[in-house]
Amino acid sequence: MLYWDYAAAAPPYDEVVQTVEQIMRLHYANPSSLHRAGVEAERLITRAREVCAASLGVQPIEILFTSGATESNNLAIKGAALQYQGRGRHIVTTQLEHPSVYESCLQLQGLGWEVTFVAPKSSGIVDPADVTAAVRPDTVIVSVMHVNNEIGTVQPLREIGQGIKAVNRRTLFHVDGVQGYGKLETQLKEWEVDLYSLSPHKIRGPRGTGILVVREGVTLFPLLTGGSHENGNRAGTENVAGIVASAKAVRMSGEKREELSRRLIPLRNRLLHFISGVPELILNSREDGAPHIVHFSYPGMKGEVLARKLEELGMTVSTRSACSSRLAEPSRILLSMGRDIPAALGGIRISFGDIHTEADVAKLEQALLDAVQSLKKAQGGMK
Repeated sequence: MLYWDYAAAAPPYDEVVQTVEQIMRLHYANPSSLHRAGVEAERLITRAREVCAASLGVQPIEILFTSGATESNNLAIKGAALQYQGRGRHIVTTQLEHPSVYESCLQLQGLGWEVTFVAPKSSGIVDPADVTAAVRPDTVIVSVMHVNNEIGTVQPLREIGQGIKAVNRRTLFHVDGVQGYGKLETQLKEWEVDLYSLSPHKIRGPRGTGILVVREGVTLFPLLTGGSHENGNRAGTENVAGIVASAKAVRMSGEKREELSRRLIPLRNRLLHFISGVPELILNSREDGAPHIVHFSYPGMKGEVLARKLEELGMTVSTRSACSSRLAEPSRILLSMGRDIPAALGGIRISFGDIHTEADVAKLEQALLDAVQSLKKAQGGMK
């Protein structure tokens, strides 16, 4: 089987696996304990915080560890809304966001906050002017993802962030950076980002650990209480092994970013060109998108049917974001771009990793042709 679902979960680096094992065997003490073993565990977390901060260009005090990017996004959105509701009860986000952002906003909307969901252009890119126009004096936070997890479009964060601050300096800017870090350059200060979420298991780190950058001076209302962990932002005994291994993955992915992008862009472009020549398929990704994601639709054929056929042919792909892949309804992302329901039901996501070669892409192309022809015949026979 060839695995084409790196955007959902990437296999961990060998060094990450070794780190998790070593820490779990040798440094199992509670880092909040005052004895020597606890202090040693706490030092490991402190060092991990420094490593992550150096990779992201921020201060160690601005790194907060969570259980994953879903928690990081929830804490960023809800924590800011609850902490700063005295400034207003208005939130701005886009129709493209990951469910952990989108549904956090819907939950707050149900509790009385007003949310503006900015629509993208048909390209899947949000116009910075549309975001800026939505910002008001009572806007507490704006949340825009760096790279769309389904179709791979890259949002113009510098223009968006600077536009937000030009309208309302006190409005916080949150970026879901899960699909961007390790593939594209990350410039949090230039983008004027206040909050930034990261998921180590997307960059060959461990599951169960997340990162939230919280700019110094920003306070969040804690969603989990019961201890003073993580500077009072998140109660709960720290996952020492996960945190240390995550820091290793953040550092390694940051160091390998340019090389990885150089390798993946030609592979992605080859696949884009191939798909554009298959009459039954419609491309949803762009050539100027993230280097690791290609998304297309087979209108009239449910995505899971094509995904199963490709799996029979030795290719592991996904139909959309892993957090939404079991849903039967049309893709919210594709509908927001103006795609019709048949196209929004027939989406397939291919996501690359550093193991993939041109020979692998050639095998995938042949499997796609075989799958489409097989399903087309079966479809014709049913009529």
